[in-house]
Amino acid sequence: MGETGSPGAVAEDLEAYRGQLTGYCYRMLGSYSEAEDAVQETLIRAWRSIDGFEGRSALRSWVYRIATNVCLDALASGKRRALPMDLSGPSEGATLPAPVQEGVSWVEPCPASDPAGAAEVGESVRLAFIAALQHLPPRQRATLILRDVLGFTAREVADLHGSSVASANSALQRARATLADRRAPADGPPVRAAADGVRRVLAERYATAFSRYDMEELSMLLHVDATLCLPPYAKWMRGVSDIQAWLTGPAIGCRGSLLIPTAANASPAFGQYRPAPDGSGYLPWALHVVEFTGDRISGITAFRDTRRFFPLFGLPERLGEDAHLGAHS
Repeated sequence: MGETGSPGAVAEDLEAYRGQLTGYCYRMLGSYSEAEDAVQETLIRAWRSIDGFEGRSALRSWVYRIATNVCLDALASGKRRALPMDLSGPSEGATLPAPVQEGVSWVEPCPASDPAGAAEVGESVRLAFIAALQHLPPRQRATLILRDVLGFTAREVADLHGSSVASANSALQRARATLADRRAPADGPPVRAAADGVRRVLAERYATAFSRYDMEELSMLLHVDATLCLPPYAKWMRGVSDIQAWLTGPAIGCRGSLLIPTAANASPAFGQYRPAPDGSGYLPWALHVVEFTGDRISGITAFRDTRRFFPLFGLPERLGEDAHLGAHS
């Protein structure tokens, strides 16, 4: 065994990386549940091969090499996760959504307590960024995350991949170029920690306006090129007028909803509950993940799989008749 001491100490050292590895694997795979599985497999492989570990100073690189290989194995099928805008152009807001897209694996939201740690939140866990990463070939994806998010050196990444420094640098430049080409019109400098107050105010105004179904206020909050998408439906919209047409047309049944605050991907998020048909309270409808550019909302992703996501985000199964905006019943 290396220089880490007893088996118990080694296990503790490895376990300490679970949160960071979950953040890494989430960025690689685009799925929080798959990331958790990948981390578990990483730790199992690490424990089984601990005799090959060469010392405490190399532990981080060693365990990330294992995690990278686990993710590359998972991505070997060539299937990648996506958001609706990755599959087609925007549709008109007044049209009904297309049927659920068969054979598509969607990018999934990540709970607020980003497992990667405070130093790695913000831009690097934005839903749009996670979706953009999925367009990179897996090894380029790993290189960019390791270098630009986790701070690995070119030499460390080259050693991890078993390649030259020149090859690692070339992969990084190609990955950066691909991401730059995929920036959406509404994208700009992200609202970072210094503007947390702005985000909180915008999020509160959004929840209030949506619950009141105040289209004038909602329109004022949206960036001119804001997007709204509805996984698992392929439909998505861009622009204030089409979003408003959707909300006042096919989605008019959302009038009277309540939004309960949570957080996802280092952004404000809300559980949407629509009034129950029998008037007995409010039923889960969608998880809204809200993203910002400057002082406007640039993206709303409304995940409809409430059975899967509401428990993950600590949202109740239903709200009572006496529920009110922003509070669990």
